[in-house]
Amino acid sequence: MATATEERLEEIWGEEPGPVSWFTTGDHKRIGKRYIVTALIFFFLGGVEAALMRWQLAQPGATHLTPEQYDELFSMHGTTMIFLFITPLFTGLANYLVPLMIGTRDMAFPRLNAFSYWIFLGAGIFLYAGFVVGAAPNGGWFAYPPLTGPIFDPGINMDIWSLGLIFLSISTTAGAINLIVTILKLRAPGMSLARMPLYVWAMFVTAWMMVLAMPPLTYANVLLQLDRNLGTHFFDPTAGGDPLLWQHLFWLFGHPDVYIIFLPAVGIVSTVIPTFARRPIVGYPYVALATVLTGIIAFGVWVHHMFATGLPQLGLTFFAAASMIITIPSGVQVFAWLATIIRGRRPVFTTPFLFAVGFIVVFVIGGVTGVMFASVPFDQGVTDSYFIVAHFHYVLFGGAVFPLFAGLHYWFPKITGRTYSETLGRWSFWLIFVGFNLTFFPMHIMGLLGMPRRIYTYSPDLGVDGLNLLSTIGAAIVFVGAVLVAINATKSLVSGSRASANPWGAATLEWATTSPPPHYGFASIPIVNGRDPLWEQPQLGSDLTLTDGREILGTTITDAEPEDPLPMPGGSVLPLVTALGFAAVFVSLLLGSVPAALLSTLITVALIGAWTWDLGGVPG
Repeated sequence: MATATEERLEEIWGEEPGPVSWFTTGDHKRIGKRYIVTALIFFFLGGVEAALMRWQLAQPGATHLTPEQYDELFSMHGTTMIFLFITPLFTGLANYLVPLMIGTRDMAFPRLNAFSYWIFLGAGIFLYAGFVVGAAPNGGWFAYPPLTGPIFDPGINMDIWSLGLIFLSISTTAGAINLIVTILKLRAPGMSLARMPLYVWAMFVTAWMMVLAMPPLTYANVLLQLDRNLGTHFFDPTAGGDPLLWQHLFWLFGHPDVYIIFLPAVGIVSTVIPTFARRPIVGYPYVALATVLTGIIAFGVWVHHMFATGLPQLGLTFFAAASMIITIPSGVQVFAWLATIIRGRRPVFTTPFLFAVGFIVVFVIGGVTGVMFASVPFDQGVTDSYFIVAHFHYVLFGGAVFPLFAGLHYWFPKITGRTYSETLGRWSFWLIFVGFNLTFFPMHIMGLLGMPRRIYTYSPDLGVDGLNLLSTIGAAIVFVGAVLVAINATKSLVSGSRASANPWGAATLEWATTSPPPHYGFASIPIVNGRDPLWEQPQLGSDLTLTDGREILGTTITDAEPEDPLPMPGGSVLPLVTALGFAAVFVSLLLGSVPAALLSTLITVALIGAWTWDLGGVPG
């Protein structure tokens, strides 16, 4: 039975059902779910691309795909998984969970939040439109010049890729800034920086990394567009350019991006393991510090990817040392998780816990091979072999997708209000775990036997026929496991039993609300006295209800002392329309129409002005 306060809050924060609110909403929970669903659709597309490639490589000399088709598939597979699936999905989880975990009612900038999603969706459609027009990106997800320059790749394939990533960078940067401000200024009273959940710490560091890592990638793509369309020579050595400039700029983004993907996964595991070990995480300050140090050191190891390019050996020595040092913070986190499990009560082996433990196993394997690459001679020996492919997937698929499935199962009751089938969950875990190792572990051996990466076929004389067939079988098992996850989710949404507010007995604030949470999140803003509030404060007390209008409580940056309430804007269609304006700019550039691009830019600027002027009835 709703109280008078809850009815008043629902009146203030609720949205009218129907299609209009679908286009105008600024609710962080609805936007978070959209991110998650859209990213999972791209995950399916990337999985189909991977399946087609494994089908082609199952036997030597296969002709299922032409070289051109294979180039397009492996280019879009990498682009999809890196840019359209894993990072946006972690962003969607953060959109949904961070405001709840820090005890506030919404993100700091709700309309910017909606705008970020629409830009992400538009960029994804832009990139995949290449398949529709017969010009899908074909230069790899790394796009090395001169192979992607105007001489070797004169079509619009790589124009779609580079413009699409510039377009996507707008979403990534805006979303990251929103997260930073939300975490710094909207934490519940008493939630000092030293009491923030480790998942929030992970997303805070990740957001800063996004802001700092995207400019080099954007700058590189702008230079590539100038080379391809205006006759400049930034990457042309015959005219004074340097193709290694691209690699420096790309990997100055690319290696931090490995940790942009990894750190949210770490935050999920640091949340799941204490819950099912039934005790607070061991070494909280050290895990938080390790998260920060990982984000800092990650910007000093990009040449780790360029050891075979002929750079001076003295310089390589420093980057080799940095590549070894960055393993120390990760080691601290692994030992903290293991110590938490060992020192806790008897662990509860739920599906989220199984995926978290499976992550530790596969990540340690990937971490060991990563340290091997820090040795310059070994790296030069296996560069561009399937050993790299194996390591890369152990770190990114194993190091991100396993925690992601742990998080999706863990927060499924909170997001949907339904429980899932543990039996189906366990089956999906074992299928994915066994299939993953069957797919990628043999690739280490293939690489050592000399199989190069980025090839669409190979000779039977190479001696890797059986290993490739084994990898293809493993990929099929992973696909079955992922389908079982989808079946479990669909079945649970339709007929799953109702979830209680805190079915796991967890410690963080998102479990203090109903499942799913109401539009306003919290009827009373909680006051936090410790790192595990629901364990330390079974009855959260507060008289901060904020029912005078659509507003949230601001707090100080370090100690989360209450400040004045902050007014929040209502829903608006302007974020969507502004995103369409940006889309028009990039489509005009792709078509080579400068007048249309200029006109679209002017319209977009006007829309931004209208957005700034219209605050949706917020006073002042």
